[in-house]
Amino acid sequence: MEVLKIATAGSVDDGKSTLIGRLLYDTKSLTTDKIEAIEKSSKQKGYDYLDFSLATDGLVAEREQGITIDVAHIYFSTAKKSYIIADTPGHVEYTRNMVTGASTSQVSIILIDARKGVIEQTYRHFFINNLLRVKEVIVAVNKMDLVDYSEEVYNKIKADFQALNAKSTFKEQVVSYIPLSAINGGNVVDKSENMPWYTGQTVLEHLEALEPKDVYEKGQARFPVQTVIRPKTEEYHDFRGYAGKLYGDNIKVGDAVTVLPSLTESKVTNIHFFDQQFDEATAGSSITLELENEINVTRGDMIVKSNELPRIEKDIKTTICWMDSKKLVAGTKYLVQHNTNRVLAKIESVKNIIATDYSGVTPATQLSINEIGEVNIKLSKALYFDAYNDNKSNGAFILIDAATNTTAGVGFIN
Repeated sequence: MEVLKIATAGSVDDGKSTLIGRLLYDTKSLTTDKIEAIEKSSKQKGYDYLDFSLATDGLVAEREQGITIDVAHIYFSTAKKSYIIADTPGHVEYTRNMVTGASTSQVSIILIDARKGVIEQTYRHFFINNLLRVKEVIVAVNKMDLVDYSEEVYNKIKADFQALNAKSTFKEQVVSYIPLSAINGGNVVDKSENMPWYTGQTVLEHLEALEPKDVYEKGQARFPVQTVIRPKTEEYHDFRGYAGKLYGDNIKVGDAVTVLPSLTESKVTNIHFFDQQFDEATAGSSITLELENEINVTRGDMIVKSNELPRIEKDIKTTICWMDSKKLVAGTKYLVQHNTNRVLAKIESVKNIIATDYSGVTPATQLSINEIGEVNIKLSKALYFDAYNDNKSNGAFILIDAATNTTAGVGFIN
């Protein structure tokens, strides 16, 4: 079954947890004991409605304060698809959590409180989705019940967001607008009778209608080798296969390939999916490749089509979202984890800080936690990479502090 990964974003009290809880409740994805716990908790708090935040906010501090602090992953299925929702915090101090949640998502739901409209944090949420090249964005105008289901209020928010969307550099992104009342379930799974003026899809209808070609990245085939398979059994005495996950595009038996960094050329002879063999593997598949000739291939190498070589360089220009309390400054050394390859790196320079409200850049010499900026990095040996805009999987990396093993930052190659 097709799996769709969704990230939610919104400011405090915009209703992210309520929307997700309502999705789970109305698709009958909650267990009986979970529903009973929600009903009991809502009654104890004196609510005349079901408090669905209990379905998503796992930390005690989140439930007590009514905010989302860490990324929570919620799983549910319908007859058509399986879904993984990354419920991310919306506040500026949790920007790193927002980036983490959106980094693996194909769809983003940005919630806006109908009473407040487009605010500063909405800019940040949309900026991060642009930065991460999330193809499909749903702008969910929530709490329409608190503005008397006003079409005029909805149209004003939609116009404001369209003005924000005009600043985006990611023109392939598709933005849809849905007015809803998560607390009452209006336009979440079922149509709202209170908004007859809205004739579009509900949130679930929109998600169900999305095709893989609409949301999944396309690029050139990239196969980072995770491990070498050598069974050395009687049946597979001379077997040598290379296991990993295929990104970007399909690969077929007979394709001429090049192994990086050695630039050794070969040809694909067999493609294994566990105990089966196929003539072609699709992007996103975890497979084992057999090559025509016995060559030296190891973990950290990359197999690509011979006519689709990536860039191979030791100096990279990047955009970094900084996640560590220790500031990022020039001269410091980190480990760059790029796919299965780990390389020692030195920060050459911090050029600027990028404003997440689209107001431009500010010259800077350091990055503090949750700041995003442009950084030049020098590597101890060449990486084989693509620009993030051309191939997301082969253009992203993380920076690791070797002393503490902390994931200090996430980067996107320009």
